[in-house]
Formats: sequence, C-alpha cells, structure tokens
Amino acid sequence: MSILVVMEQRGGVWNRMSFETLAAAQQLAGELNTTVSAAVLGQPIDPLAADLAGKQLEKIYLVEHELLKEYTPDAYTTALGQLLARVNPEYVLLPHTYQVRDFLPKLATALGTVAVSDVVAHRVEAGAVVLVRQLFQGRLNSDVRFTGAAPHFASLQAGAYRADQLVEGAAAVEKFTPAIAAGEVRTRPRERFRESARAVDLSAAELIVAVGRGIKEADNIALIQELANVMGAELAASRPICDAGWLPMERQVGSSGQTVGPKMYMAIGISGAIQHLVGMKGSRTIVAINKDPNAPIFEVADYGIVGDLFQVVPELIEAFKKAK
Repeated sequence: MSILVVMEQRGGVWNRMSFETLAAAQQLAGELNTTVSAAVLGQPIDPLAADLAGKQLEKIYLVEHELLKEYTPDAYTTALGQLLARVNPEYVLLPHTYQVRDFLPKLATALGTVAVSDVVAHRVEAGAVVLVRQLFQGRLNSDVRFTGAAPHFASLQAGAYRADQLVEGAAAVEKFTPAIAAGEVRTRPRERFRESARAVDLSAAELIVAVGRGIKEADNIALIQELANVMGAELAASRPICDAGWLPMERQVGSSGQTVGPKMYMAIGISGAIQHLVGMKGSRTIVAINKDPNAPIFEVADYGIVGDLFQVVPELIEAFKKAK
C-alpha cells in the first residue's frame, strides 16, 4: 500500500493547492502506516525537484517528455497511466484544480475505475479510508468509501488541508520518461487565457478582516472598514455580502471567490458555511466574532469572541488606536 500525489505546475510555477494535497497525503499515510511519493509532469522540471526534496517523501518522480511541456489531457493521461503501472500506488491524490478536473475523469475511465472529486475531509475506519464530500452547496456531508481494485483516485478541495502542516524530511528523485506518440495528442495548446487584473489580490494580504451577513445592512460595513484600516488589513467578505452588491466580487473569499492564507484572518458576523471555510482555512491564525456560540466558524477558529459585533468591533477599534 502507498500513496502518490500528483503535483500541479505550469511554466515552472507550483499551484499552491499541490502542497495542501501533499500535506493531506502525509496525514493519511500516518494513519495508514504507509508511505507517500510525489509526481510532477512537464519539461523542464528539474528545478522543481529542489522544492520537494526537503519534504518527507518516499520518492519524487519527475515525469518528463517534450509533449508534457504544455498541458494536454491526452498526454497527461498517457504519462500518468504508465507511471501508475510502474509505481502501483493504492491511492492517488490530486488538487481539485481546473486542470485536474479536465484530465482526471479521462484517466480514471481509462483505468476502469472512478475518481472521488472535491473532497473536504477524510477519516480512517477499521483500516479503510472514508472520504467526505459536500452535497447541495454544503448542506449535507456525504461519506464515500472505495471499492474495487486500486488505484483509488481523489481530488481535494482548496483549503481543506493546510500546507503549513507539511512534514520536512528527505526524498530520493527518480526520472521517468513516458512513451507518448505525437499522434496520441489530439489537442494543441494555444495561448493561455488570462484573467483581467484584480484591483485587490487578497491572496497576497497578510491581514484580512472579513464581514458576513451579521452586519445586517450595507451602511454598517463602514464600521468593519474602519477596523480594517486601523489594523492595516484588507477588507473581505463572504458570498452573501458580495451577492447583495455591498462589496465588489473581488473581495469575496470562498469556493467561488478567492482562496487566502494570511497571517491572521478575522471573521466578523460570518457563520462559517463550508463554501467560505474552504477559502480561508489555510490562514495561520483565525479570529471569529459571532453572537451565535454554535456557529461553525468557531470550529476552525484559534480565537473566538461570542458577542454582538456592534459592541465588540468598536472596542477593538479603540484598542488598536491606543496600541498605535
């Protein structure tokens, strides 16, 4: 039994979700008493090996081929199919990115198995892995168990695991050159789509103050903005605030917004629906202010204040002003 993590990179730049997936694999390996290896596809990818060599891994597979220089589903499926036949892992974990969503169903189908997508948590029961998925926009949790022959595929949702929990170590590097014929690749990469530049990049913020529907009305957001200003933080919001037009969509944090990992994330009047949690669970320190002591946000918070935000926030503003 072993675990293989398929890392994602483009142009020599890692997708940050890859390291969240690697942390999840290390956690699962500890629970199953097995090992973790990592694979990265592309060309050239030698410089990327150094980023993985300091992690606790059994092996790093550098899967290189000219036809892997630019992503195509055909080339990735062929290359990974050959690597899996050689490595023979029990579990294959991947980040739930747009790229993975493109090729993973094809890969699983080619191997006569299925893939469990958008996993938010896991547990081990009697030696068997149970994966947790969200249904009906997070209103229900679904437990999924693997049956049939390995390999078992799963893609993990952004923010479900924390990359800062990666265990350091050392890993051997092995190069693997798959056999890919040009005729197998039916698509041709074109110029990459580029989003218009965001006025606010919350992913780069070290301090974030986020507001939820507990603010009650748009005029009250000025109070939270004042707190963010005195803290030197960026203002963010949960989806209901942006849907209502009280703040621009670029300030939304969550599964349909930005994924952030600041040094501190202060959630004010946010209940903590899973769609929001996946966008901010990677924060180093989470502070929650909510008048409902049973709000889900307190389950992930490092510090919690149970109280009326309209009483708590003004006191925080004065405290920060005095501290300055």
